[in-house]
Amino acid sequence: MLHRRSFFSLALALAASAPALAQGPALPDLKGRELVVVTENAYPPLQYVDPKSGQAIGWEYDAMNDIARRLNAKVRYENASWDAMIEAVAARQYDIGMTGITIRDDRKQRVDFSDPYLRSQMVMIVRANESRFADAAGFKALDSGLVGAQVGTTPFFTAVYEVLDGNEQNPRIKLFETFGAQVQALRAGDVDLVLSDMAGGQASVAASGGALKIVGQPLGNDDFGFIFAKGSDLVAPVNAAIAALKGDGTFDRLTQKWFVDTKLGQP
Repeated sequence: MLHRRSFFSLALALAASAPALAQGPALPDLKGRELVVVTENAYPPLQYVDPKSGQAIGWEYDAMNDIARRLNAKVRYENASWDAMIEAVAARQYDIGMTGITIRDDRKQRVDFSDPYLRSQMVMIVRANESRFADAAGFKALDSGLVGAQVGTTPFFTAVYEVLDGNEQNPRIKLFETFGAQVQALRAGDVDLVLSDMAGGQASVAASGGALKIVGQPLGNDDFGFIFAKGSDLVAPVNAAIAALKGDGTFDRLTQKWFVDTKLGQP
């Protein structure tokens, strides 16, 4: 099984790609502008609702709050489902979208992306007692077996093109509205495999009490970015803040906090 530190190392590698900024240039001043940021609150530890406090927390919340502070802006958070989020941001219903959104060329036709702020990989989540397959090739070779996915997500496309046969209508793909519903279906035996970025996968396994595990090798790399309406004047200021947060080690500290120090679902 993969460990949190694997994702931590990847995230650090991305953060380290920016030059250190001991005394960086002054950041743009948004003069107290309100930024309406939409998220799904369904991908711990990036963003989720703490079951103990009821508060929305996570890596992305900490990062966005710091970005807003450095740009002299205020943040108002809203929630939306994944399937509505990209189109809602494209239609300027929200200023920024954040929910571990993979930077993809097809999505760039509808929205603008920030520079990458984290990198992860797709992993395969199965029940702890799964013995029929141990990697993508083994799952594909099964006569039956279902993979859960949200249509239009990177895990969906990975399931179609890297695990199965390239047919987006393959009946072995069972669609769900949320990542959490996929995980519950996996635990209940309604599907046999769920794909996730490493962050969500490790968090789900940690929270499962031994019911789930990760198998096989990671499938590809994903760069995450915030999304904006096409032509948004916020892209450049947010990118400047991302560069500053990478350069002064803030992103490194957030990654340590949320992917190493925070033990989701563990005593």
